[in-house]
Amino acid sequence: MFRRKLTALEYHNPTGFDCKDETEFRNFIVWLEDQKIRHYKIEDRGNLRNIPSSDWPNHFEKYLQDVNCPFSAQERQETVDWLLGLAVRFEYGDNVEKYRNCKPVTEASDVQKSADPLINLDSNNPDFKAGVLALANLLKIQRHDDYLVMLKAIRILIQERLSPDAIAKASQAKEGLPVALDKHILGFDTGDATLNEAARVLRLLHIEELRELQTKINEAIVAVQAIIADPKTDHRLGKVGR
Repeated sequence: MFRRKLTALEYHNPTGFDCKDETEFRNFIVWLEDQKIRHYKIEDRGNLRNIPSSDWPNHFEKYLQDVNCPFSAQERQETVDWLLGLAVRFEYGDNVEKYRNCKPVTEASDVQKSADPLINLDSNNPDFKAGVLALANLLKIQRHDDYLVMLKAIRILIQERLSPDAIAKASQAKEGLPVALDKHILGFDTGDATLNEAARVLRLLHIEELRELQTKINEAIVAVQAIIADPKTDHRLGKVGR
């Protein structure tokens, strides 16, 4: 997931980098600070360069605070991605003339851009990623490597659950038909009229839940049939399907 940024920064192993390998990760952080970010003075980088030290995680945590990283050392993937984004910004700032005449590669057409405003967002911006992650945590949305995918999930949730129409619909009281409990046979007797009535209510609620479950099962069956019930016919083989 870091290959493009690592390649842009001319890292020696962009395709094989594994941030879960502790030694490789620590060496990578040292390289990133020495070659690209350069937040510390050279004489102040000794703690980060002391890779075998048992105190290295504490020094790395302090380093993240010093560069104002919004993630903690425990969130390793997010931290690496954020630091790479910071390094790319510094790399561009150091070589503005080199990159000024580079034409951006556009994968989407103008029609697509106008149709989906998310395409115009800079998904590599550290502030953008921090904001999306904060929203995802607030709304309890599962994390994804692609921050645009996470943002789309947030948009869908807000549209379906938090829009004024959705809130108004959810707040409407559901009115049901009155039910005569004495007409429903319980099937057993608790010896107490109040308990018998409570048992009838619980049984009716359970039946309602079963009906809702059956409805969802039917909807799932219809959805599956819509996918598999339209096979392609190969006339040359005289078979249905591939």
